[in-house]
Amino acid sequence: MIAVDTSTWIAFLQGDGGEDVDLLDRALQDRQVLMVPVVLTEMLSGPRLPSDVAQTLSELPLIEIGPGYWQRAAELRAKVLAKRRKARLGDALIAQSCIDRRIPLLTRDRDFRSFAAAAGLDLLIGPAAA
Repeated sequence: MIAVDTSTWIAFLQGDGGEDVDLLDRALQDRQVLMVPVVLTEMLSGPRLPSDVAQTLSELPLIEIGPGYWQRAAELRAKVLAKRRKARLGDALIAQSCIDRRIPLLTRDRDFRSFAAAAGLDLLIGPAAA
């Protein structure tokens, strides 16, 4: 199972190439993708997102938020910020969802490297983040 960040979803939906897009395509075919709630929110916020794509994304199994999640996400973000690294709130929530479930995150966003260094987030990096 993998989780996928917004950056890779956008590349996939735009028909961009890359190892991350290929991996996402295979994972979707094998039904090995879990949707991060924050990523779903980001994707559904796109005003031009076709309704059929929104429906398909909404049907993917969601990562469940467990007790203490919000506190752990805050601690994770504080840890990254203390190292003077960028730690956007949405990214911290995405990272914590993956850390809690021990599933890798497929992304093109370099900012997740700080979460990997701080808390062992398992990253699968796409071309833009390489």
